[in-house]
Amino acid sequence: MKNKKFLFALATLFLAATAFASHDVTPAYPNFGLPRVEEMMFLVLQIGIIIFAARLGGAIAQMCKMPSILGELAAGIVIGPWALGGIGFGTGLFADGLFHGAALRQIAAESGHMFDATSPALYGIATLASIILLFLSGLETNLRMFLKYSFVGSMVGVGGVVVSFLFGDLCAVILLPKFFSSFAYLSEMPLAQAITQAAPLYMGIMSTATSVGITARILSEKKKMDSEEGVTIMAGAVIDDVLGLIVLAIGNGIIAASKAGEGAAAGGMDWGNIALVAVKAFGVWLGATLIGVIAARYIAKFLKVCFKSPVVIATMAFGLALVLAGFFEYMGLAMIIGAYVMGLALSRTDLKHPIQEMLTPVYTFLVPVFFCAMGMMVDVSALVSKPVLIFGGIYTILAVAAKVLGCMIPSMFCGFNVLGGLRIGAGMVPRGEVALIIAGIGLSAGYLTQEIFGIGILMTLVTTVVAPPALVGLFTPKAKGVRHPKASHEGSRQVSFEVGSSEVAQIMLSQLIEEFRNEGFFATCLSPNDHIWVVALDSMELSISIKGSQIVFDCTPQEEAMVMTAWMEVAGRMNDLARSISKPIRKEDIDKMLVQSEATKKGNEVIGNHLKNFVMIPDFKATSKLDAIEKLVHEIIGADPNSVKDADAAIAAVMKREDAMPTGLDHGIAVPHGRFPEVNGIVGAVAILDNEGTANGCIPDYETIDNSPLKIIVLTLANSTAQTPYLQLMSFISRALRADNGYNRLAECKTAEEMRKFFRSVK
Repeated sequence: MKNKKFLFALATLFLAATAFASHDVTPAYPNFGLPRVEEMMFLVLQIGIIIFAARLGGAIAQMCKMPSILGELAAGIVIGPWALGGIGFGTGLFADGLFHGAALRQIAAESGHMFDATSPALYGIATLASIILLFLSGLETNLRMFLKYSFVGSMVGVGGVVVSFLFGDLCAVILLPKFFSSFAYLSEMPLAQAITQAAPLYMGIMSTATSVGITARILSEKKKMDSEEGVTIMAGAVIDDVLGLIVLAIGNGIIAASKAGEGAAAGGMDWGNIALVAVKAFGVWLGATLIGVIAARYIAKFLKVCFKSPVVIATMAFGLALVLAGFFEYMGLAMIIGAYVMGLALSRTDLKHPIQEMLTPVYTFLVPVFFCAMGMMVDVSALVSKPVLIFGGIYTILAVAAKVLGCMIPSMFCGFNVLGGLRIGAGMVPRGEVALIIAGIGLSAGYLTQEIFGIGILMTLVTTVVAPPALVGLFTPKAKGVRHPKASHEGSRQVSFEVGSSEVAQIMLSQLIEEFRNEGFFATCLSPNDHIWVVALDSMELSISIKGSQIVFDCTPQEEAMVMTAWMEVAGRMNDLARSISKPIRKEDIDKMLVQSEATKKGNEVIGNHLKNFVMIPDFKATSKLDAIEKLVHEIIGADPNSVKDADAAIAAVMKREDAMPTGLDHGIAVPHGRFPEVNGIVGAVAILDNEGTANGCIPDYETIDNSPLKIIVLTLANSTAQTPYLQLMSFISRALRADNGYNRLAECKTAEEMRKFFRSVK
């Protein structure tokens, strides 16, 4: 505790000692002289168009088995001011297009300056999106895994960042003057001075970024997340992200120092000032990170005590991220670094998953807007020009080679063979959101031209596309990627409980989540479809999931006793509940309520339409309940082979429901029904029994609650995984048969058409 307090005090002093730098960045967007109301109108229209375009582009990309980020970027390029968004229509406000493309080009031609493609308001929204993106990225950082595999991960991360930065920076210094005349000044400078210029620095920094989200998805699908290569890639990605942001901070410091020292060193570089600013930038990052990590639990405790609601807690946490982001920008660093630091600090607390869950809707809204806005900044004419394509191709090839070599070589010194090194290198190749954010910062600050920004977009697109198939191919061989495979490490273990069926498992899971929440744990659903939950409190964190009819806990050996205790408590409550439910339920009471209830006329026409596809059988014969169910199911399939995919599953679902509670009602009515996945929507059959030749004039084992002979069977089958008006339809049929002696009127029908006419007459 004393060491923590000492480190906290030292980091605070260190941060305060460096707090005397400022940094101003203003988007170079022209003022078109529009009234404020019209500016807001343009902003609202632009955001609406961007949302639709981004989501549509992302959906198309996913349909093509590509990351949604690529579709969102492409959508931004298409609707941006340099493409469709610059096409004017009419003679009024929209004469220059929705995004003022024509006006931007004219002003740029007259002034000789390049302007941003986004207005300050839209740029601000994109900036807010980048902050939440990096804040959540920091929350997802697994410090425990990073520390466990810190050495090999550090070697891989450092190697990838260093080699990528050198390749990107030197590529810019050597080739930019050859392809673009505006960078001819680089060839006239000494190499030591040229590599510190803004454009080469930013091209080097863009090349360092790594986005392992796509890699993580592939590792998960290949069941390789816990492999030596998978763990190393994820640990190296943590180092890579941190070092990339540090390089960005130092790069901004070097640019600021070189501007401040212009002319002071007689045409040379003031390396002392550059070193001072770089140390300050690194010091601000390190000091804030140390303070955040040490104070994280106190911050979490404060938020939990003062704000009970998870929604409010997540909102306040994001507010802290915004404050720290603004502070970092003021100190000369990028805002995204401050957001990442706050997320990194809170990633060690039990608020991690609740914050992620509560901010997911905001993330879903803002982040596609950000990627689309990044695409809008791309000048299509500049992107497709010959110099951009040639230089962009070379830069992209070097970016891929730098990551592969920079990560592969260090990994081979840490026990991996060539195959394992290639897997790690390929896993670190994809660039993504961080590279785009860095490119956007460089463009908005005037450090990059449209051509260089387009090259950065091109590199991001290509590396994101080529990495997944390469990684899949490298993992196809079953060969090990390490020279000396180690025994599996001990850590968390699985504890499972068999409960008999998936339905019971879901009920038990909900009760377990409630039990843990009553104990003060934060419970977060990571995957609703797969029923995966994480519960956390302080340093304890365990996951709960459903696998078939089993409930599975992932926990440490120390947490097993708590898991067993929670299970016993919930199992005891469920046993009591099962005993109370098993008491006889009086169908007579339910029947009385149905008879006395007022029939709801609104919507009856729609519900009744579902009966149009029901099979009508006026002279049905069966010898037993099972025989009746089997014949009706096959009648349904015979009428429409696509209605039920599995006859046996349909029969089993209906009989299971009959075993739980028989569906014979009064007045000779039975309404068997079942729900299961292998049925198309909602289908069924209505049968009027021909009782001649049957025992006692009815199906002997199909009892009704008033012992009346069975006359009518209405079988209903519904899909259990899709929304269907199942309950409404069952209620409609019940009222139709009971109102005005409906069961007698239906039983008197002689043809299928008369039966349909009866149901159409129900109002």
